[in-house]
Amino acid sequence: MDTTRNSLLENTERGLYCPAGDFYVDPRRPVKRAVITHAHSDHARWGCDHYLAAQKSEHLLRMRLASDAEIDFLPYGKTVSHHGVEITFYPAGHILGSAQVRIERDGEVAVVAGDYKLGPDATCESWEPIRCDLFVTESTFALPVYRWRDQSEIFSGINEWWKRSAEEGKCCLLYGYAVGKSQRLLAGLDPAIGPILTHGAVEKGVAAYRASGVPLPETTYVGELDRKHDFAGSMVVAVPSAHGTPWMRRFGRVTTAMASGWMMIRGTRRRRAADRGFVLSDHVDWATTLQAIELCDPQQVWVHHGYSAILARYLRSIGRDAVALDRTGPREEANDDEANGESTVESGPVTTADDSPTATEGNR
Repeated sequence: MDTTRNSLLENTERGLYCPAGDFYVDPRRPVKRAVITHAHSDHARWGCDHYLAAQKSEHLLRMRLASDAEIDFLPYGKTVSHHGVEITFYPAGHILGSAQVRIERDGEVAVVAGDYKLGPDATCESWEPIRCDLFVTESTFALPVYRWRDQSEIFSGINEWWKRSAEEGKCCLLYGYAVGKSQRLLAGLDPAIGPILTHGAVEKGVAAYRASGVPLPETTYVGELDRKHDFAGSMVVAVPSAHGTPWMRRFGRVTTAMASGWMMIRGTRRRRAADRGFVLSDHVDWATTLQAIELCDPQQVWVHHGYSAILARYLRSIGRDAVALDRTGPREEANDDEANGESTVESGPVTTADDSPTATEGNR
């Protein structure tokens, strides 16, 4: 029996496919009909004839995809039927508008979680458990070493670093991926410490979040300020690819930090070459991955996007039917923005004098 195929889904070269409904979930190539879990570029690829996505992702998807893309948006919890297959979106807690896709036909239920995390986030709705027969989970951080601390501790550390640096007359550069991570960082900053500025690629995401009704502190786009501006005491939220480029020179004395789940590993911190590393991820860690699976209690688990074989093997060792869909090894968290087709959008402008959020609109 093919263990990567059941009555609802099968794993194909183009991605997860529902034959009965004739649609793909987060297809890897252009297809006729795509159901999208969220607006990151490794999940929402342009070129499909028709898209279905959660209503909360509308502004981000319109920013990501061509302006004439045919997209239908569905509120969380509302069901549509296509060829007798029912599709419902539930919050995934990853970024604004991220969704788990619940697929049901003849009483059988499959859930494709997409990228997800458990716990609170001021910029998106929290993950919800869904009982199902098949659960498809990511495994970006599916190793026991990855265990996240409470986000309030992380934000306290970031704000303390900023406050101390401001007292020393330095400008802080805090790196986070342009869509999702950067806005979460902004929501956790204390604006009483000083001015908050944004890189152009981050500013695009900020505009989409604000348009979606997400409250964020007041920010200023760096490109609106004179190059002779005194940046001492400011916090600049930028994309990681800005680090070490000529774009940084305008800020004078700086201290830098990277916010990512990969900062858990000391060697990764050194390779990133930032002064500080803050462990903040928008993905499940080892413990919450297992917690999510326990809450959903599926008959079978499919694992992809990361440490697939390791997680699947562990799940089998505790009595669960689990299959690794891919064996590609560790997945860079940067795939959310920069490593899967977004490098020209996010990182291109930082090597020039123009990091305008509108200078990259034609690059997909």
